[in-house]
Amino acid sequence: MSINLDKWDVEDEQFWNSTGKKIATRNLWISIPSLLCGFAVWLYWSIITVQMINLGYPFSQSQLFTLSAIAGLTGATLRIPSSFLIRIAGGRNTIFFTTALLMIPAIGTGIALQNQGTPIEVYYLLALFSGIGGGNFASSMSNISFFFPKRVQGTSLGLNAGLGNFGVTTMQILIPLVMTFGLFGGEPQTLINTSGTLIGKIPAGTPTYIHNAGYIWLVLLVPLAFAGFFGMNNITTETVSPKIGNTVKAFVKISGLLLIAFVTASIGLYLLLPAPIGLGLLSKWVALPLVIAATVFGMKYLTRGELRANLDRQYKIFNNKHTWAMTVIYTMTFGSFIGYSAAFALSIKVIFGFTHVLVDGVMTHNTVNPNGPSALMFAWMGPFIGALIRPVGGKIADKLGGAIVTQWVSIVMIVSALGCAYFMKAAYASATPEGYFVPFLILFIILFAATGVGNGSTFRSIAIIFDKEQAGPVLGWTSAVAAYGAFIIPKVFGEQIKATTPEYALYGFAVFYFVCLVLNWWFYTRKNAYIQNP
Repeated sequence: MSINLDKWDVEDEQFWNSTGKKIATRNLWISIPSLLCGFAVWLYWSIITVQMINLGYPFSQSQLFTLSAIAGLTGATLRIPSSFLIRIAGGRNTIFFTTALLMIPAIGTGIALQNQGTPIEVYYLLALFSGIGGGNFASSMSNISFFFPKRVQGTSLGLNAGLGNFGVTTMQILIPLVMTFGLFGGEPQTLINTSGTLIGKIPAGTPTYIHNAGYIWLVLLVPLAFAGFFGMNNITTETVSPKIGNTVKAFVKISGLLLIAFVTASIGLYLLLPAPIGLGLLSKWVALPLVIAATVFGMKYLTRGELRANLDRQYKIFNNKHTWAMTVIYTMTFGSFIGYSAAFALSIKVIFGFTHVLVDGVMTHNTVNPNGPSALMFAWMGPFIGALIRPVGGKIADKLGGAIVTQWVSIVMIVSALGCAYFMKAAYASATPEGYFVPFLILFIILFAATGVGNGSTFRSIAIIFDKEQAGPVLGWTSAVAAYGAFIIPKVFGEQIKATTPEYALYGFAVFYFVCLVLNWWFYTRKNAYIQNP
């Protein structure tokens, strides 16, 4: 079978059953673990930063939240060009190349973590590069959307995204485990605070191999790069990836568009972050729209010839009001999932891992709580449930309609967010915050589950609302904007914890969920909706 498929019509049932299904299934099962590794490398800072605190690295809590936020912003920005890569470079070329690029931050992180004296600026740079993993989601989802017929897209996209999202859970379980022994050699560091794994707590004084958090991903990335190169396909029909050229030319086009996003993200971070890292001139609410606009226009005006013509054709999605409606609604679901995944472990650590007591009439939050839960024991649960239930959300939406499912998801997310806020507030004012941990954890798991179901239902809606040519780019674009949740949520949590009002973060998110509920009702579920329950 040729790498390039010049005949591809999966809506033809005979073609699908005789030829298409086998090829599509093979591409899906290489795509899923590649995407899983992308999520893992993108978000491994959520676990690494917790262990940095446990090992006494000389960084503030605010700096560590910023570390996760940088990876979030870069990953989201890289999704913008990644949304359009399949058409200009082909699915096989894109998935192989972007998966192979993940080796750069994985190796760099392993090296940097072997020395506690490594400057924070080095970690910021590595977080910037780990954003490649975040960008991969847009190209992966766009690619898979072309391989399967519309009647099963809720299921196929749910599997790719849901099992790909398991990269978060896999990372949150695997990294604490591999840090307990010298798998890749190197000198261990000694815990000064208790840590933990899925199995239980690890006492202070235990040697820890934190650098394994980077190196472990090479075990998967190397064979996956080979599998992508030799096992995947480019669909070279007119509506998918026409005139992609040879493989090297495709890699050059991918690199050029990703470079534009790296530059705009870096400039945005420089204007956003406070001194001495940046200028601190802009708020995040101003910087993010500027970064998005600069990336979109940079791609349009810094490219030439056939590449620019291709982008112009795909940019027609921005003339469709449903692109903007679904972007906001999908941000509610996936933006929340990825943002909470990035912030959950560190939030557990700083809210429940310390006692909050009055000292000379001033509330303090820096006394270690010996009865506090281990963040590394529990942080994996929410992302695990959210990822596990995503394909179920897609399947339910295939039967009931995406918008109806999304409407109920919105209600559950509003209630859960307000409940989490209540228990966070109570815990952050208590000398025994662990007493509020169980209801907080249960409500957060419900919130994660709702985001997972909503992820599946919104992607089902997109597959129905848009035609074949536009569906792929729209899937990529909506996921790009939603991915800024991985920047916004850790940043907002960090700011509100610094201001000693962590509950305000969830109050704000609950208000946003209500806006999404109204938007979904107006466009898709009311009596005279533009499109009834797609």
